[in-house]
Amino acid sequence: MPSFGNDVFFASIAEIQAGIRSKQFSCAELTRAFCDRLERLGPRYNALALSLRDSAVRKARDIDGDFRRERIRSPLQGVPYAVKDLISVAGQPTTWGAKPYASQVFDQDAAVVKRLSKAGAILIGKLSMVELAGGGGYRFANASLQGPGINPWDPSRWSGGSSSGSGSAVAAGLVPYALGSETSGSILTPSAYCGITGLRPTYGFVNRAGCMPLSWTLDKIGPMAHSAEDCALILEAISGGGGNDDPGASGKRFYYTPQFAPKLTELKFGYNPSSFTDGVVESARPAFAQALDAVRSLGLKLVESKLPDFPFGPMVSTIISAEMGSVFEDLVASGKVDELADKRQIAGVKVSQQVLARDYLRAMRVRRLVQQEFAKLFWDVDIWLSPSLSTPATRLDEPLDNPAIPSTPMIPAGNLAGIPALSLPCGFANNLPLGLAFAGPPYSENKLVAAGKAFQSATDWHKRRPPV
Repeated sequence: MPSFGNDVFFASIAEIQAGIRSKQFSCAELTRAFCDRLERLGPRYNALALSLRDSAVRKARDIDGDFRRERIRSPLQGVPYAVKDLISVAGQPTTWGAKPYASQVFDQDAAVVKRLSKAGAILIGKLSMVELAGGGGYRFANASLQGPGINPWDPSRWSGGSSSGSGSAVAAGLVPYALGSETSGSILTPSAYCGITGLRPTYGFVNRAGCMPLSWTLDKIGPMAHSAEDCALILEAISGGGGNDDPGASGKRFYYTPQFAPKLTELKFGYNPSSFTDGVVESARPAFAQALDAVRSLGLKLVESKLPDFPFGPMVSTIISAEMGSVFEDLVASGKVDELADKRQIAGVKVSQQVLARDYLRAMRVRRLVQQEFAKLFWDVDIWLSPSLSTPATRLDEPLDNPAIPSTPMIPAGNLAGIPALSLPCGFANNLPLGLAFAGPPYSENKLVAAGKAFQSATDWHKRRPPV
């Protein structure tokens, strides 16, 4: 078996597949190396929920046969990955990060797992998550079956929720990429905290069949990787597929077409300057100023603007609570809700049973106004820039409802509108990563990736590695 240096574990998808095709290593050898690393280091970050070594190595041997016969299926062929533990894998536990579901097993793979298997990707594990993807609200980072997600940049800091394991695993080079989910921030948050690239797709772009529902009108599955281009390659593989298995799926496919990318100098990039100063903690302001300078150095047109003014946070909370109440009705009725790790979350799941229909419908009506206002915004600008989050990673013991932490309106606003967003590493504050978000109108992922790729070509923040 060849010796694998750290460079391989932090390589891009294209670099990994090139190594297989040039016979630097076989797919089976690479898969074993990543499995070793995931099993050895995953518990250090409370990132590993389940290793799938045996099935992964069998699959890798088959893929090696495909490469020998020059049967090339996709750019992801032969590349290992892992999924958040709300994504089902046939015959294996899918715990949703919570003790009441610790022995839950489904008999079918989730739609995204089927699509990646067809593309020749190698699933090597399931990754930890905040219980019930944060449904009900949680106060502390340890609200997870595996314990708090530990940030590879600083073990006293959180990796972010609810895709905590996905964030830690990619940042530490335990997998080349992972799938996470976002209802209101669960891809962008761990991506920003852990210094990786995360893509929240347009609502409906990715079929969610076989994934835990939290909020049917908000849930999205998306990639977390080392670069914008890697995220695009992954989204191309997992997008599409409508039908009765996911009524929210649009059935539209994403095709990564960099050859048709617009000239970025012809696009308008909207931003609110105060969101990079008053809207973030003081220690992060120099890094965000430097990130904006990097954007300007690309010759991009920055246009000062503002987001529409709505109570985004309360609206998202009402919608999630109402829809979650239906999902977890049996959990509450059985009394097993009391087995959750976080007391505040237990109370929140119980209270979700009491959300009034009039409050839910009012939130949904105002949500339509939000979508209309965002449509107007994107008539004036092509891409919206904002900090992914207002602060670097919080301490593991810090209450997450600390009022001293500034809020970032783009996360609840963007999820209400169903628009895509790309979080890119953009610098450091107190030696902890920060993220810059590019958001656009529905189905503008190619445009966002083109902008993200240009930003990452001009900077090296996405290539920085934690002290693993």
